[in-house]
Amino acid sequence: MYKKIIYIISLISLFNTTFTNCKKSNYEVNKSVQNKKPSIPGYYNINFDSIFTKKDNYSPEDDTIVYQLNKYFTHVWKSKNLSGGILVARGNSILLEKYNGYSNWEDKTLISPQTSLHVASVSKILTSLAVLKLVEAHKINLDQKVNTILTDFPYSDITIHDLLTHRSGLPEYTHLVDLINTWDKRKKMSNEDVLDLFSTHTPLLQYKPNTHFSYSNSNFALLALIIEKTTNMSFPEVINTMIFTPLGMKHSYILQEKDLKKANLSYYPDGRPYKFNHLDLVYGDKNVYTTPEDLFRLSQAMYAPNFLRKDLLDQMYTPYSNEIPNIKNYGLGMRLMVFKNGKKLIYHTGWWHGSNAIFIHLVDEKVTIIAIGNKYSNMIYSAIRLAPLFGDYPLPNMNKYKYD
Repeated sequence: MYKKIIYIISLISLFNTTFTNCKKSNYEVNKSVQNKKPSIPGYYNINFDSIFTKKDNYSPEDDTIVYQLNKYFTHVWKSKNLSGGILVARGNSILLEKYNGYSNWEDKTLISPQTSLHVASVSKILTSLAVLKLVEAHKINLDQKVNTILTDFPYSDITIHDLLTHRSGLPEYTHLVDLINTWDKRKKMSNEDVLDLFSTHTPLLQYKPNTHFSYSNSNFALLALIIEKTTNMSFPEVINTMIFTPLGMKHSYILQEKDLKKANLSYYPDGRPYKFNHLDLVYGDKNVYTTPEDLFRLSQAMYAPNFLRKDLLDQMYTPYSNEIPNIKNYGLGMRLMVFKNGKKLIYHTGWWHGSNAIFIHLVDEKVTIIAIGNKYSNMIYSAIRLAPLFGDYPLPNMNKYKYD
């Protein structure tokens, strides 16, 4: 606690200049990159019917597993009145797909397979995949210094790899804005404003780069900017071109200002809606709106040989921080549990306002588990408890661990 107090005092002492509002709006940033020649890896064709073998799609235990999955849905989702959707699949075979609750709790609009919900930090998976696609295309490299692309970035030792692994030491931009208390919260921040926050004030790093894991949304807000500067396209355009369109993710988008009136809201546990605030247009760290079925398309593609080079996917699934064995490991935009028996559980959680989400990728079993909720409840994360139905995953007691 003493170290944290000293750190906060040090931060405050650095902020002797006023953080100016909105150097560039999201519209201006997008307009500026549209005026340059796009530079993005081309399309690829994935035959979803040929990704998995018959063995991948079926297990003789599936009848028992389906029974247990339905029992879980009844005893957890129904009894706890969770709102959202869950999908569990082996290969191409969907074993459970259920929806509960409302996309609009005021007019009682039911959630359907086409209902796009905010998946919060699960968005980091797509940001990471976009970065790795650019690495594959030799547009950037993982060891490249951030300030070779974002020239105003004041930390010369931080690399793209440090951002992807949360080992940069950068403090959380959402906390810094509150700390300096000079941002007009009637205005929405952009990713350029996040960069300006660091370039103008150069706050102290929490740790020396690549020495310690410290989860910070700042890392992925900056990665989205790196993607924009590298491709000369807006981040939403890149994700749409690289991922949503070629994978057929028809109900997925990145939240932008034009979407604020149509986007489904998230809710407090009592059903009151969360209002959008000044942080809600920063993307890369969050702001993917999607469905369980669309995320399933992404999970399937991650098994396809022509989606991303295998050595890059292997790096994505490699733990670079082992802060708490079996619990707190992080790869490239992916959380990991690596057990003594050699099993590796690959996943990411998300939380923002009233949204909770979890994406689980069991590589050995070709199993996907996806749960998205739009009315705040930690029970959404209980979907990770389904992993032992498919393999020897000796999960510890995770109730005391925070998900973000």
